[in-house]
Amino acid sequence: MITSVLPAPRATTRAVTDASATAWALAARNGDPHAAEHFVRALHGDVLRYVAHLSGDPQTAQDLTQETFARAFDSLSRFEGRASARTWLLSIARRAVADSFRRAAARPKLADTHDWQAVLERAQPRGLPGFDDGVALLDLLEALPEERREAFVLTRIVGLSYEDAARFIGCPIGTVRSRVGRARATLERLLLEADALPR
Repeated sequence: MITSVLPAPRATTRAVTDASATAWALAARNGDPHAAEHFVRALHGDVLRYVAHLSGDPQTAQDLTQETFARAFDSLSRFEGRASARTWLLSIARRAVADSFRRAAARPKLADTHDWQAVLERAQPRGLPGFDDGVALLDLLEALPEERREAFVLTRIVGLSYEDAARFIGCPIGTVRSRVGRARATLERLLLEADALPR
């Protein structure tokens, strides 16, 4: 028998990962500590990327990811596996980021300089591999309408299937496909316009 050495298609791999993560979440709900560890390992990267995108602050992304998993384990007893564990966890992550925005807005901001934003920007690390590309990508994503940006990030960056993204957002699959297609077309147009500008 000949076995293929090619990797499985991405959608199949994602479906297997989703099924495994959901099974681990259900096992962790029943008290299996090894399942809890596998659950965190399987979805940690997705949650980290998602909260980094939503918060726009890579420095707080680790804290928000930990908060997301802490909230998930607090409410794990209510998880029934009707949606994938990834979809359930990303909805918790969205609430954690929203709560962090509310907390930040309620805190007074003190600075001993007139232009504290410029000081903060100068303190950020520069010249790291991929830093400029990351900033350019964030700028391009910010140009998209919010609904299209969310659909694009969930399916193309986080890696959700269209079906899971539709459940997560709360709209039909066709709407997600349309939003992603339009987002992609807008990004391509913006990239072509940027390349056409004189250096």
